[in-house]
Amino acid sequence: MLNEKMVGLGTQRSVIRELFEYGKMRAAEVGAENVFDFSIGNPSVPAPDCVNETVQKLLQSMDPVILHGYTSAQGDAAARQAIADSINRRFGTSFGADNLYITVGAAAALCCCFNGLTCPGDEFIVFAPYFPEYKVFIEGAGARMVLIPADIEAFQIDFEKFEAAINEHTKGVVVNSPNNPSGVVYSEETVKKLAEILNCKSQEYGHPIYLIADEPYREIVFDGTVVPYLPKYYKNTLVCYSWSKSLSLPGERLGYVLVPDEAEDARLVYAAIAGAGRSLGYVCAPSMFQHICAACADETSDISVYETNKNLLLKSLREMGYHVVEPGGTFYMFPRTLEADDVAFCEKAKKYNLLIVPGTGFGCPGHTRISYCVPTERIERSLSAFEALAKEYR
Repeated sequence: MLNEKMVGLGTQRSVIRELFEYGKMRAAEVGAENVFDFSIGNPSVPAPDCVNETVQKLLQSMDPVILHGYTSAQGDAAARQAIADSINRRFGTSFGADNLYITVGAAAALCCCFNGLTCPGDEFIVFAPYFPEYKVFIEGAGARMVLIPADIEAFQIDFEKFEAAINEHTKGVVVNSPNNPSGVVYSEETVKKLAEILNCKSQEYGHPIYLIADEPYREIVFDGTVVPYLPKYYKNTLVCYSWSKSLSLPGERLGYVLVPDEAEDARLVYAAIAGAGRSLGYVCAPSMFQHICAACADETSDISVYETNKNLLLKSLREMGYHVVEPGGTFYMFPRTLEADDVAFCEKAKKYNLLIVPGTGFGCPGHTRISYCVPTERIERSLSAFEALAKEYR
């Protein structure tokens, strides 16, 4: 006998991964230049020079036994302090090494939070549109995911539906801003109202409701957009972060959970997250990249290409008749599909070798995600395909 749920997860890739694999197959058939793959969020710009410079410096100056050896389970203390110092410089906070638990990317950070917090009967609220793996992570921790339908006009929070869903079983609320898949950034007004409700409901139910902030796209913002730093608005915030996008290091799997001292029972929460990391086998994230990311924590890749791509694609799609809420950040946009059945629409797009992801998988049918972290030239070449697809609906 096997765990049938795990068999199912292992034999059925996510829709995003399935489309990515289809794109590789089509590229072999018709040539990569003829396939417009907007399926996966794999950064298209290289890591900044400081990454390779730090790699070389570490290899030349650091004892390889230490460089490639185990660190403390929660991460190297000096690396954690350097990361905390970077956070403090940028956000005016006063965190230290012991507020950070280094993880194998943001996915592990989220899983450590869900597994560390969950008790029998607990629920976590998620706002559509949402990254589909949240459901896998939450249910894997033994909790229940409660989905709040999207406000499709602005992709801010529908507070009426949120307040109707929150209850005594709510252990946490997950927010992802800048958002995958919409690219929208929650406004300060939204954040303040969310914090007000969570404070009120935590008091009403007699236990903290944690705000879990999934923030791998924090630095990728456009036109001066400011992303509110959530621990400054709500004390029971846990920040999950990754350098996959900001430093273009998705394959190196390095991130963290931040537990503020202000959080209720902060040391016990930190211990629970550390215990979850131990239980899941996540102790000691890749040691060399702990040192690299700590040294480069103030830097980003050249993300200007994402803004160029966003502006070109947004203007072009709107001119073709697509309805798109303008992204404030990330490298995704989430247009409405030109028919109600978004899965059928995305299948039709394949006729033009356009690979875009149905919104249904993100909890928001009638939309499609376009991942534009690609060379600008690919977007330019794809516009005739988007236009041909639109013409089918005129």
